[in-house]
Amino acid sequence: MATSYQTFRLADRLTEEQLDFFNAHGFIHFKHFIKPETVQAIIEASKEVEKRWIDGNVEKINGVPIKYGVDLNGKKIVQRFAFINQHHSVLKEFSLDPRFQKLLDLVGPGARLGTEEKDGMVFNHYINGPDSKFTQMGWHTDGLRDIFQGARLNPMLNVGIHLSTLREENGGLRILPGTHRQNLYQLLFRKKYFVSHDTDPSELAIMPEAGDLTIHDGRLWHRVAKSNVVGEESRRRVIYIPIIAGKYAPKNENSPTLFYQRFAGIVK
Repeated sequence: MATSYQTFRLADRLTEEQLDFFNAHGFIHFKHFIKPETVQAIIEASKEVEKRWIDGNVEKINGVPIKYGVDLNGKKIVQRFAFINQHHSVLKEFSLDPRFQKLLDLVGPGARLGTEEKDGMVFNHYINGPDSKFTQMGWHTDGLRDIFQGARLNPMLNVGIHLSTLREENGGLRILPGTHRQNLYQLLFRKKYFVSHDTDPSELAIMPEAGDLTIHDGRLWHRVAKSNVVGEESRRRVIYIPIIAGKYAPKNENSPTLFYQRFAGIVK
């Protein structure tokens, strides 16, 4: 497994070098996108949303099930927030950061930040403790979502804003570079969706610092590896926002729960 790769800084626009790197490998890593104080403000905002949802016994947001778990002290926590940008002013303001618009060039005309579509801004909180259930995620591509919905496979990128500094032993995002260019058969059958957690000889470990931004193509095979450490050292938080194209399809409180979302329990 490789852990070394080229990283970049996001300036006024994406450079030709950055575009070429992304097109070739299906991912890109920008250093120091947000400052430490912004990281902390986002984490504190998530805790406020968490308290409201737990107190209100919220089960779904816009049809998307909320994933609850248990912290190291046995306290109930939210481990996967959907559409969190719609539930706190700090997160809504962050989603409007104009720098996100620069990233749309990775898709081209018609691309937009999907803060009101798919699952909106997703906030994941992983912790590896004695009662943890949300510690990893098996191999998958995000393109399966469109296929389940009977839609054409539209471009979709996942923008990750990392709120934790990771070492290899902390687990986290693993990708198979270049697989965004695979054919439909490979997209469907290269791995067993979500149930396969094996280490692939060709996988690359994404190693961010808190405040970094990464982008990976939704057609890329990827997984979230379980932390090899337990306790507080294993805690990691990351935000994902989709960049999408195609027909505008916002969700609201009346949106149905999609078929594949009913099987969220396989993500452990």
